Amino acid sequence: MTNRKNFIKTTTLASAAILLSAFKSKADKIDPKKITGKPIVISTWDFGLQANEAAWQVLKDNGRALDSVEAGVKITEADPTNQSVGYGGRPDRDGRVTLDACIMDEFFNIGSVACLEHIMHPISVARLVMEKTPHVMLVGDGALQFALNNGFMKENLLTDESQREWKDWLTESQYNPVINIENHDTIGMLAMDASGNLSGACTTSGLAYKMHGRVGDSPIIGAGLYVDNEIGAATATGIGEEVIRIVGSHLVVELMRQGKSPQKACEEAVLRIVKLINLRKKDLKDYQVGFLALNIKGETGAYSIQKGFNYAKYNADGNKLFDAESFVK
Repeated sequence: MTNRKNFIKTTTLASAAILLSAFKSKADKIDPKKITGKPIVISTWDFGLQANEAAWQVLKDNGRALDSVEAGVKITEADPTNQSVGYGGRPDRDGRVTLDACIMDEFFNIGSVACLEHIMHPISVARLVMEKTPHVMLVGDGALQFALNNGFMKENLLTDESQREWKDWLTESQYNPVINIENHDTIGMLAMDASGNLSGACTTSGLAYKMHGRVGDSPIIGAGLYVDNEIGAATATGIGEEVIRIVGSHLVVELMRQGKSPQKACEEAVLRIVKLINLRKKDLKDYQVGFLALNIKGETGAYSIQKGFNYAKYNADGNKLFDAESFVK
């Protein structure tokens, strides 16, 4: 009986070793550089073209997707002519520029800041929250103090142009945002590196003339951004409150997990938002939300409520701008 047990044990271990060796041999033959669709970076809106250029500089040298998305969105954060992200962003109703950002890597590591003032690059602060703290999100003064303690410089982010527009707005103080499909807000960026790993970043100054302390979807993991390295990644832009209601970016990724293409996943997420807007008997023309998605095959998708949403894609074919399809034709 003992010999029989030893024989079975030995045979089982030997079989397992053979299978493991065969699997390892097969895995070793995979060349990440020959996997189609990689590397790739996509980002929301036309200003994503310039952001993609910076991200691609990291990706083309076999850099990590996480580093690429941080480098990419920092370009937009530092652009004073972009009045919906970072420096030059339109202030809240009290004249204060408050920034939101989050970042996520291939290992489900996440970091976020919200209602952060005086710091040019909230995305880099969010990354430090991810890498240096046991927390996921820091907000307000706590986020500012953390940034200053880690070497960030305090700066005035309110440009003359944004201040002038804010003062003009004060004459009537209409707090209800008027949605203009030509208005751009938020940059969300998704990247896959040569190794096939995904990361994402999202950063914004939020709705113009919002109530002080208002936070939208952009810094909320699962709403404004979500990354699952086995499935894909998604990001959102538009009225954050509507994205939060359905945990939009996470929903898009889960729909891709169920087998839907990035395009179909974005479309279904938008349809759910439209359904909720109608359920609450709101006027659809006052709402704009767009989703952007990337799966592990390198396939992309984009869809929005209103016309006017576009996105930039940089891969082996170059850096190009695409118009997203929309629910309202």
